[in-house]
Amino acid sequence: MPNAPSMVKVVTSRNLGLDLVRATEAAALAAGRYVGLDHPDEADHIAGDAMYQILNSLDMDGYIVTGEELKLGMHSPFDTGARIGTGKGPMLDVVVDPIEGRSLLASGRSGAIAACAVAPVGSMWAPQQAIYMEKIIVDAEVAPALVPECMDAPAAWTLALVARLKKKDIHDLVVFVLDRPRHAELVDEIRRAGARVMLRAAGDVAGALLVVAPNGRADMLMGVGGVSEGIMAACAVRALGGGMLGRLAPQSDVEREEIKIAGLSTRQILSAREIIASDNIFFAATGITDGPLLSGVRYHGKRAETHSLILRGETGTRRLIYAEHVLR
Repeated sequence: MPNAPSMVKVVTSRNLGLDLVRATEAAALAAGRYVGLDHPDEADHIAGDAMYQILNSLDMDGYIVTGEELKLGMHSPFDTGARIGTGKGPMLDVVVDPIEGRSLLASGRSGAIAACAVAPVGSMWAPQQAIYMEKIIVDAEVAPALVPECMDAPAAWTLALVARLKKKDIHDLVVFVLDRPRHAELVDEIRRAGARVMLRAAGDVAGALLVVAPNGRADMLMGVGGVSEGIMAACAVRALGGGMLGRLAPQSDVEREEIKIAGLSTRQILSAREIIASDNIFFAATGITDGPLLSGVRYHGKRAETHSLILRGETGTRRLIYAEHVLR
């Protein structure tokens, strides 16, 4: 089903986030057993199955707008275009990541989460042939001043804008960037401007949350990451009133050709409101390994503890949930 903004409808008065968090908890509980074991594919498969079992039991007519089969080179129940749910409830666009930060989990490092988000059908941007996109994310304080020109401006110019609006010295700004060779020049620019860099091996959805959450530990996110992560991040950003710019950024000739054939633009710069064309957003995430925002899973014999976040876009409500589970 292609994007169809005219089809955007009210989802429901029910808080779907309370249903989604059961799915992220299930994925986190399954993935947590693999922390530090260096089996990312097996962990992803087990966590994906656990998340799918919950999501597929929900009364919704869900549609996966973009999966990660092109990026990861393997299929799952969450491939692009897959249907999910009982088919009896509201029609929804769905984006999921059973393990955001597979490499973090595999090596036992902090910041791996399980996450998913839904919005009314047709409201999520769906460039299905694309794998990577460039992103800039800021919090609600800076969002009104985030203009498309920031995407092509020198990093120092954008950092000065953020510093002025946040009433900070530029040396006190922290910028979240994925630790990738493609970001070497960007990191250099940020450091030359005087700002600090928070480099992470993976996890730009978690990075987006660190920027837009109240009292977040980063002031800005910059760089190129996955499209599906970008769409999910946009859900969280919009739900919390933050600002985001996104643009397709193919990282190979094959991806570039696929985008061209599909008629997609690598010049178009989209805002969070264009990436997610509805306030009726529900987002949930559960920590797998300890991170700066969410604690990881704790196992205690036949019981386990999880720490989760639920966002509801229409009301701007942010819930943090500690749960205890009986393991079977």
